Formats: sequence, C-alpha cells, structure tokens
Amino acid sequence: MSEFRIHHDVNELLSLLHVRGGDGAEVYIDLLQKNRTPYVTTTVSAHSAKVKIVECSKTPEDFLRKYDELKSKNVRNLDPLVYLLSKLSEDKETLQCLQQNAKERSEASGNVTSSTSTSFAIPQTSTKMSMQELEELRKKLGNVTASSNVPQSAEVTRKMLRDRHNKKNPTQPNPVFPNWVYDRPALIGDFITGATPAGDPAVAVGTMPLPAQEQALVDDLLFVLIGVDGRDITAQPVLGRQNRSFIVDPSLDMSIKELVNRILPVASYYSTITRFTEEKSSFEYGQVNHALTAAMRTLMKEYLILVTQLEHLHRQGMLSLQKLWFYIQPTMRTMEILASIASSVDKGDCMGGSTLSLLHDRTFNYTGDSQAQELCLYLTKAASVPYFEILEKWIYRGIIKDPYSEFMVEEHELQKEKIQEDYNDKYWDQRYTITHQILFLIYLNVVRECGRDVTCPDAKEILYTLKERAYVEQIEKSYYYASKVLLDFLMEEKELVARLRSIKHYFLMDKGDFFVHFMDLTEEELKKPVDDIVPPRLEALLELALRMSTANTDPFKDDLKIDLMPHDVITQLLRVLAIETKQEKAIINADPTEVALSGLEAFSFDYIVKWPLSLIINRKALTRYQMLFRHIFYCKHVERLLCNVWISNKTAKQYALHRAKWFAAAFALRQRMLNFVQNIQYYMMFEVMEPTWHIMENNLKSASNIDDVLCHHTSFLDNCLKDCMLTNPELLKIFSKLMSVCVMFTNCMQRFTQSMKLDREMNRLSLEHGTMEGPPTQSERTVEQEKKRLTSKFLAEHMDALQSDSCFEATISKFDSNFSTLLLDLLDKLSVYSTNDCEHSMINIIYRLDFNGFYTERLERMAIERSQKASA
Repeated sequence: MSEFRIHHDVNELLSLLHVRGGDGAEVYIDLLQKNRTPYVTTTVSAHSAKVKIVECSKTPEDFLRKYDELKSKNVRNLDPLVYLLSKLSEDKETLQCLQQNAKERSEASGNVTSSTSTSFAIPQTSTKMSMQELEELRKKLGNVTASSNVPQSAEVTRKMLRDRHNKKNPTQPNPVFPNWVYDRPALIGDFITGATPAGDPAVAVGTMPLPAQEQALVDDLLFVLIGVDGRDITAQPVLGRQNRSFIVDPSLDMSIKELVNRILPVASYYSTITRFTEEKSSFEYGQVNHALTAAMRTLMKEYLILVTQLEHLHRQGMLSLQKLWFYIQPTMRTMEILASIASSVDKGDCMGGSTLSLLHDRTFNYTGDSQAQELCLYLTKAASVPYFEILEKWIYRGIIKDPYSEFMVEEHELQKEKIQEDYNDKYWDQRYTITHQILFLIYLNVVRECGRDVTCPDAKEILYTLKERAYVEQIEKSYYYASKVLLDFLMEEKELVARLRSIKHYFLMDKGDFFVHFMDLTEEELKKPVDDIVPPRLEALLELALRMSTANTDPFKDDLKIDLMPHDVITQLLRVLAIETKQEKAIINADPTEVALSGLEAFSFDYIVKWPLSLIINRKALTRYQMLFRHIFYCKHVERLLCNVWISNKTAKQYALHRAKWFAAAFALRQRMLNFVQNIQYYMMFEVMEPTWHIMENNLKSASNIDDVLCHHTSFLDNCLKDCMLTNPELLKIFSKLMSVCVMFTNCMQRFTQSMKLDREMNRLSLEHGTMEGPPTQSERTVEQEKKRLTSKFLAEHMDALQSDSCFEATISKFDSNFSTLLLDLLDKLSVYSTNDCEHSMINIIYRLDFNGFYTERLERMAIERSQKASA
C-alpha cells in the first residue's frame, strides 16, 4: 500500500469514527508505516481469522453467507479485511469503542428508515381478513419483493455501458449487434420458458413400466442437457443471476428420480454458461470478456459433441440411464468450473483487468487440482491476449489503445501549454490515472508527444503465466529504457541543467552587474504605483540591462519576462500555502487590500518554458522561484535606500558641529540597519542558495529517471524557501516589519536632509549679492526672484519636514527602539526554531548579526523569561 493510500485511509477512518482532537492522523500514520508487514495475509491466516470471527459472532451464519457472497464477486482485499477484523475482535478496548460508535450512529439514523419504508393498507388485527383481501395483499407483497430483487435487464445494462463508453470516446462509438440477435430467443441456445412441452401430457410417466420410464427420462435428459425442455423435465424461469432449477414429474419412480437429480446440475451449468457467453460476448462488455466467452464456447463444443454422441447411442437403443450418468461424469467437473467462473464474473460485474484478476486467483487457488488448474489456465491465457496487447503498446511505445476502457491506466487529454500557466495543473497526476494500483509508464509518451517515435529494443510478447516475476522483469526493462530515453532527451537535447542555470542567474540574482544596471535604469519607474507603470517600458529597460551586462552571454536570456503581480510577496505566499486546504476559498474570495501596491512591491520576473521542459520547470516551480526573487529583490531595494541615506547624509559635514552631532544616533542606526540587511542577503545567497544549488547539481548528475530530477529540483526549492524563512508565517511577519521600519527610517532621513538643503538655499537666495563683475543685472535679478519664489512654494508644501533638533532626536530614538525590539524578537524566534525544530542553518543568522555579543545578554534574559512562563 502506498503512503498516499495510508494517509487517505487513516483520515477516512478517523472521519467515519468521528475522532476529533488528540494527536491527529500523523501519529497513526507513522505507527502504521513503522509496524506494517508486507504479505502478512496468507490463505492460512485468512482461514484462521474467519474461524475466529465465527466463534465470537452472534450471527455466524450471516457472516459466512456474506463472506461467500463477497468472495464470489472477487472483492479486493477481502482476506486482509477479515484478518484485520479478527485482530480487532481480540482488542476489548477497541471493541468497546466501536460498539459505542455504532450505537450513536444507529440512534442518529433511526428516524430515517421510516421515510423509505413501503406502506400498505392492512386491515386492523381485530377484523377478520377475507380471502379476496388476503389474495390482494399477497400480490402486493409479491410485486414489491420481485421489484426489489430483480436486477437491471441485460438491455438496460448494455445501454448504460454503451452510453458510458460513447461519453468517454465520442469519436469511436461502440459497435452494436442488430436487434434480431436479442429478439429471437431460439438463437441463444438456452431454455425458452413458457413454451408448451412436447409429448402427450395425458399419459403420466409414473404409470409406465420402469424400462419405459427410464427410456423416456433419457430422452428428456438429452434434450435438457442442450437447453431444451423435455416432456417430464421442465426448466424453471430464472430471476436475475440465479442458477437454473428444474421440475421433474412427481409420479416418477424414486430410483430413477434420484439418478435424474444427479445429472440435472450439468444442465444447470450449461444454462449458466450459455447465458453468460451470449450476454458477455457483446461489444459493450469489452475485449477481455469477449475473448473469455470465445474460449468458453470452444470448450462447450466438446460438451455438445459428447451429447451428440450420446444421442446417437440412444437412437441405437444402447444408452441407459446408468450409462448416461457414467458418460456425463467426466464432463461435470469442467462444466461446474466454467459455470462458477461465469457466475463470479457476472456477479462482480467484472470487465478488463478485474476479470483477469478473478481468473488469476482461480488458477492460483486450484494448485492442488491439476485438471481444474489447467482449465483455468487455458481460460486466463485466452482472455489475457487483448489485455496484454494493450499492455505491450503501453510499456514498449508509451501508447494507450483501449477502446473499451479496460486497461489499468486511463488516458486524459491535457493541454501541455497549461503546465506553464496554471499553478495547480498536474501533468504527471492527471495525464494518466491508475484504475488499479499497478506499475505504469509515462516517460515514452512524453518523448512521443515531442515528435519522436520510440520503441523499446527489449520488446517481447507478453504471455500469461503464473510466474509473476516474469512480468516484473519485462516491465522493469521497459521502465529503465523509458527512463533513460526521457532523461537523455531532457538533459542533452533540451539542455535542462543550462536552463536551470539561466533561471538561477535572474531569479536568484546570480548576475550582480545585471541587477545593478537594471535597478539603476528602473528605479524611478518602479517607484510609481503599479497601475501607472507601463509594462512595455519596463520590458525595454530589461532588454537594455541584459545587453549591457554579462547576462548578454546567456543563450536563454530572451525567455526572461517582466511580471507585475497583483499581490505583495506575503499575500502571494499565503495564497500558495492555502491551495487545496479549507482556507483556499476564504483567501481567494477575500477583498483586495485598499493600499495601492508600488511597482517595487509588485515587480517580479517570469520565464517562458516550453514543452517538455515545463514538466520540470512548471508553474509550481516558477512560483517558488518568484517568491525567492521577490524576497531578495526587496531586500536589495532596502539596501539601496540605506546606501542612498549614507550618501545624502554627507551634507551634514557642511554644518556646524553642534548641528551635526544630532546625526550621530541616526548614523549609528542606519549602519545597524545596513548591517542587518546585508547579512540577511549574504546568508540567503551564500549560505542557503549556493550550497543547496551545488547539492542539487550533483544529484542531477546521478539521477536515473525524471522522477529523481523532479524530486531533487523540488527539494532544492523547498529547502531554499524554508531556510529563507518564507515557509514560516511567524518569522516572515517579523522580518516584514523590520523591512518596513528600515524603509520608513530612510524616508524620514531623506525628508530631513531635503529640509536642510532647502533651508540653506533660502539663506543663499536672501543675500542677493552680486558677482565678481559687479552688481547683479536686471535679468539675473529676475531669474533669482523666480528661484526664490519656487523655493518658497516648495518649502510651504513641505513645512512638516522641517523639524527641530529635539523632535528629530525623539523620532530617531523611536526608530531605534522599534528596530531593536523587532530584531531581538527575530533573533529569539530563530534561536527557538533552530533548537526545537532542528533548523540548524537558521542559527547562522544569529552568529552573523550578533557577531560581537551585543544582543547575547538580552537574548539570554528573554530565554529565561520564556522558560519561567512555560513552567508556570
């Protein structure tokens, strides 16, 4: 059982038992995976488990009847279920819990049954029912019983199967037999019920002498054995999937009647087989059932030849009832097995692989009976031919040609282009789905869809055998060949690793000079609100930056595109994490934020990936790359803002010392912020992404199939997201606040620096001094007056930026306090996660930011307070 199936079954069981709270499903799943033993249920263990349940059951007959019914339908995993139930019957605590749960469920559904019951106008018990009323009641009850027990007619079943097939394959409708095939019952070869029996009904067979009775019954039996009613032996109508029964003249001598009753089961078997072969040979039931019925008809020919020979002996007067019994006994076992298989296939509504599974189980179970096993082996080989033809095309060429939907793998039409557009599009999961838990191949189909026809060089005809290892060897050879073909195709012809390196250059900021050029060119454009940005202008600037940097040597640079996202990186992350969860609809339908995004907050790169590389670099992978890029890109933006503050603050050197000294606290805070942002960037790029990238690159060299490539690539992205704090909402929230404080600080410093420049310009303009050549001319005065007017207007609009020294000092102190508090909180949380969750890579951030032990004392104090709260 696969890990996914274990998760699904455990969650379903907890849901059915209404188990809430506790340790959750993961605890039980871990226990099951650690303690499970493969192939624990054998024939012996299943039999002993059945005996154990019968011993402790209050209604053992009902249990055995239900078990036989399910066994006849070839229900999967029946024996493992019985084994599990026997183990549960030994656990008193579990039994008590299940009994209590069953009691609650029965009480909850107690009021539902009354609405579905059929009511009749039955007279009160105090009045005496007349014979007419009693007869009417008997008819009503008989009609209800008949209507509830009669299954769907063969015609309805065929129409349902035909409609289902035509819905899946509208271009390839099922062939249909003409109506006269079904309208003429005499063509079927089975009993025609309701016909008048041949012979003189006035003479009772019991009044004849014994030799005459015997000859009359031999004559009747020869007719009944080929599906025709006799004079004294008539077939009863069958209802649904019942076995055929017969009525023998009651006046018949008891000795003859006993011998007749021994022979009649053969006629019942013949009727069952004939009805099965006629019904299942229709196209609606698939090629496997058609091949099975053809094999049964071949075997039935030998039976009909035997009956014909017995008829010839009877005409010569050489066939007695005893001789008939003697000649028919060897055939009885064959007919019984054929009828049993026909009934099981019919009851289980088996088609395709399920029919073969039933035949395989029967063949394996007849290990001690060589004749029966040989017969089942013949039927299984014949029925498996069309199925194995489909299997050969699938494993050797990656093609599914399954007109009747019998194969274990079902093909779905998907657009390959959607893989690079839809986040949730799962090509590997949805292109082909498994109808049974059997190994399947998809690799060759991928190569075939790229226009290359491939065929496995080790292709051999697959024949049915009881040695299952033979199938495994053939499928493994095809699997390894298909894996190698697709892996070489993507790695060499499609240059997968080179593509990944190209994505790394841009999304993980591998090309430093390119980003310097790009941010210099787009800085003013990205400061605008996202609605005011013209994407073609950004595309043109991107093209210019690519041509002016070392990225110009990248052969895939033209696949890089601009993408303006509708959400900031945190909202995007939450939406991605909520996919396929209960919170998905709530987040998708939530009202958009009223705060307009700037270009910097919405900016991201996108990348054009074509088939078949989109199997690896799909929309899920690109979304992960985008989140990493947007995270680093915003850090780089904040770093540039802090560096610009450092440049603009050089103006303070031009002022008196008493004015410049108030900038000391701001200079120190700016340097702490810059140290934080640069160290975070260094950690993400050189301690997380680069080592993880080299690990992935080495793993890709040793990958043996595309599943390994997908696994290594996904693992690389997941590890980067986790170690960059993007999968932890708590850490991400603190980090986002720290970035916001840094941005607000830079804005404040820029406004203050601008106010000082304006103040200095006003002083300069107020002097109105001349030049070295003399007093200012009239034109110079006019220009000077215009500058003064514009400067005064600007000052009036930004008067709030002019602050006193005391206000400035208080503002810087508040920024310092907020930044220190958030940074300590981040370091404290990182310390907790690195200790409790074994996220050892995150502790490197603490070592970098607290390199001189500046925060050590306060972190220790916070750890002590946390432990005190936990103990209290």
